[in-house]
Amino acid sequence: MSPSSMTPTPPPFAPRLNDLGQPIGDPLPHWSGAARPPRAPLDGRHCRIEPLDPDRHGADLFAAVTEPGDPGLWTYMTQGPFAAEAEMRAWLEAAAQGEDPLFHAILDGDGRAAGVAAYLRIQPEHGVIEVGNIVLAPRLQRTPAATEAMVLMMGRAFDDLGYRRYEWKCDALNIRSRHAAQRLGFTYDGLFRQAVVYKGRNRDTAWYAILDRDWLALKPRFEAWLDPANFDADGNQKTRLDVRNRRW
Repeated sequence: MSPSSMTPTPPPFAPRLNDLGQPIGDPLPHWSGAARPPRAPLDGRHCRIEPLDPDRHGADLFAAVTEPGDPGLWTYMTQGPFAAEAEMRAWLEAAAQGEDPLFHAILDGDGRAAGVAAYLRIQPEHGVIEVGNIVLAPRLQRTPAATEAMVLMMGRAFDDLGYRRYEWKCDALNIRSRHAAQRLGFTYDGLFRQAVVYKGRNRDTAWYAILDRDWLALKPRFEAWLDPANFDADGNQKTRLDVRNRRW
């Protein structure tokens, strides 16, 4: 291979140059970092998100995730499935103590915990945060509450805390997770091969992200989709949520 063939392809725009003629990134003169996510609830029309509390949420969560309807719920999670409530309770107690990941319970319209999600890989100095460890009970899946929970967590990261990049990562073979990321407007950033070993097997990790400028365009779409006028008397959506990016 000749040296010329190893030269990286230049970006499709004219980069800024420093005094040495080297390309450098755009300046961020007013950047002072983002804030760490608080342990505080988030309220929506269809759901409520609360800091994970095993005493308050544990029994409802176990009942919800052991309902029939999704035998593969834990396939791509590093933990689970749990044969007994005590096993899941031990995981919840450990998870609830952490600051990163920072776990939350997702409560349905009846006020019962039916899922969990966490902020993780929290880097306020860079303005980067990830959402992950998402477990949605069968009755929460494919509902407005499930979508709204993800939107509420995005909104906190961008609007309240000032993050620049919001990430989603999953096993590259987890097709449901990849479709969910695309539906929510995440852009595919690439594949990290042999990134993780879990449950005795390899994981290639697919990376997705939403940037702060993407959020400006996505937010009104979410608001329009979640508007009560978009649902009929039986709760069925009239207009599908717009999928921005179908490419992997």
